[in-house]
Parts: sequence; C-alpha cells; structure tokens
Amino acid sequence: MIGPSLSIAVVLLIAVVVTLIAGIKIVPQGEEWIVERLGKYSRTLKPGLNIIIPYIETVRKKMTTRDIILDVEKQEVITKDNAVIITNAVSFIKITDPKKALYGVEDFKLAIRNLIMTTLRSIIGEMSLDEALSNRETIKARLKEQIIDDVADWGITVKTVEIQDITPSPSMQEAMEQQAAAERERRAMETRAEGEKNAMILVADGKLEAAKREAQAQVKLAQASAEAIEMIGGAVGERELPAMFLLGDRYIESMKKLAESENSKLVLYPADLQATLKGLLGK
Repeated sequence: MIGPSLSIAVVLLIAVVVTLIAGIKIVPQGEEWIVERLGKYSRTLKPGLNIIIPYIETVRKKMTTRDIILDVEKQEVITKDNAVIITNAVSFIKITDPKKALYGVEDFKLAIRNLIMTTLRSIIGEMSLDEALSNRETIKARLKEQIIDDVADWGITVKTVEIQDITPSPSMQEAMEQQAAAERERRAMETRAEGEKNAMILVADGKLEAAKREAQAQVKLAQASAEAIEMIGGAVGERELPAMFLLGDRYIESMKKLAESENSKLVLYPADLQATLKGLLGK
C-alpha cells in the first residue's frame, strides 16, 4: 500500500507539473497575447516562449497581428439628387496596438464596419448620382481619410478601403433605362426629321434648277426657231413651193410624234395646211 506521505508527494508533483505547464506560454508568429493580472492589464506577450505567473496571471485575448480582411455589407444610400444606389466595401486593417484594440473599443471589427458604413453614406449623400457612379477613387480616398484618425485611437491601422460595388437600385436602373430609351428615340426622331428636311431641300433645289434650265432651253429653242424661220424665209424668197414642202414635211412629222404619245387622245390638223405654212413663211 502507498503511504500517506507518498500520496501527498505525488499530488504535489502533479500540481507542480500542472503549474509549470500553466505558466509556460508559446505564442505563435503573427499573434500577440494580452495578459491580465488579477483582472488588470499586465503586459502583451510577443511571439515565442513566454512565462506567466500561474493562477495570478491569465491570457485574456489572443490578438492577430496579420492583415485582417473586413467585409462591409451592402447598404442603400441616397444621393444629393434623391437617387437610391446600393454600395458595399472591403477594408484591409492591421492591429498595431493589441492593448488599445482590446480595451479601447468593445468590438473593433463591428465598430469599423459601422464607421465605414456611416461615413460612406455621408460622402455619397453629398454627391449626385452621376458623380457617385463615376468617382469611385475619390470616394475611396475620402473614406480612408475620414476614418483613419478614429481607427488609430483603437490601435488599428487602415491599410486600404476598396469600394466593391456602387450601382443604382433595381427601381432606379429601370427608370434610367426608360430615360435612356426615351432619349435615344428623341435623337432618332430628330435625325429622321433632319434627313427629311434635307431631302426636301435637295428635291426643291433640283426642281428649281430644272425649271431654270427648262426656261433657258425654251428661250434658246424659240430663238433658234425664229432664226431658222427667218433664214428659210430669206433663202426661199419667192420660191414658196420647196419651202412649203419642207415645212409641211416637218409639221406632219411633229404631228405624228404627238399622236404616238401615250398621253395624247386627239390630234387636230389645220383645215388649210397650205395657208398655215404660208403664215409660217410670212407670206
């Protein structure tokens, strides 16, 4: 049987081993641990082998010193011209002071998310819809500038803030599509009207030019006819028969062409063709 003294020694040995294990802390790379002594902040353990006082000191929080990716959920934001857009963001942060990150704010991740959301609403609320959609870099720069000081008080550095999406709401997109369709239709109507106007101007100009040329042709034809008749009259003199034959032949040929026209229904020849030809000769 094991005596009472031996049992006590075994118990003490186990207690010493457990105490030594409880006092030895190995902190992995990329982390820092916050140690409290009797409920009060004591120190921050760095990566590597560390010793704490068992039962008096305890590890309150294990903080990561790696970059933290913080997603900011989508939210509806109203612009200066009362347009509704949906936007969200992602932030890359790093804990530089674990003590401030733990004791300076209750939940630093939740606090930064809310800070980014409220600041984003404020920035976009000062812009019109077109400005908000086309100035993503400006929004990002202003957002980082406005939150960096507040976040620094919590021992956290904001490395960057990226705007993931910034789009009009579904109802706003439908209204914009209708507006764009109406604008395209208006431009098409203006283009068609302009084309029709130009075509009518060209047709009118063509008719005017044709009328001018027709008038000039008629004048020249009349002048030529008068000169021809005068020349024929001077050439034939008293010899009426050959001239009458020549003019009669041309007159009959003209009447024949007139009779062949599709628009002609009735052709009348002079009753006294000889008298008519004499009239042409001035006799």
